[in-house]
Amino acid sequence: MRILLACEESQAVTNEMRKLGHEAFSCDLLPCSGGHPEWHLQQDVIEVLKQEWDMIIAFPPCTDLAVSGARWFPEKIKDGRQQKSIDFFMQFVNADCDKIAIENPIGIMSTKYRKPDQIIQPWQFGHGETKSTCLWLKGLPKLEPTNIVEGREGKIWKLPPTEDRGKLRSKTFPGIAKAMANQWTNFKNL
Repeated sequence: MRILLACEESQAVTNEMRKLGHEAFSCDLLPCSGGHPEWHLQQDVIEVLKQEWDMIIAFPPCTDLAVSGARWFPEKIKDGRQQKSIDFFMQFVNADCDKIAIENPIGIMSTKYRKPDQIIQPWQFGHGETKSTCLWLKGLPKLEPTNIVEGREGKIWKLPPTEDRGKLRSKTFPGIAKAMANQWTNFKNL
């Protein structure tokens, strides 16, 4: 399959897709940190969406959409940042592809677009962490938990303020990346 991992500088899912033999490409404005620049399209993803893809998995920035930043919503609404982020999210919803997954934390897209098809947690995929992650799906099944673990704690949101805090908080957990690759490329059509 030819797969686009939109807004994925970490290449967590890209690398898992490549292990399974798929032609997967990460795309982000930032350089990749996943070790494979040859599989990374460092450019505006909107142009890349015009290409033909068998599957698109998108991780649009949540800074202006997540409820964790609700106290700044009035400012973001006033200056147009929130609407710009909504419009960007909707580019993935409206992409010309039969299989699409869009990942984002709990936020305003549940009301601005629709409720997510699924909310997953890292602890369902082998990581003792809580981080509610919404998935909006088109032509793809819900992810099945692969390794439910104890020690469920919200650690990632406690990271101290640093220049790369946002990037660290947005990384896909390896167990979730592996589940996306294994389950979404190996299922009978719905």
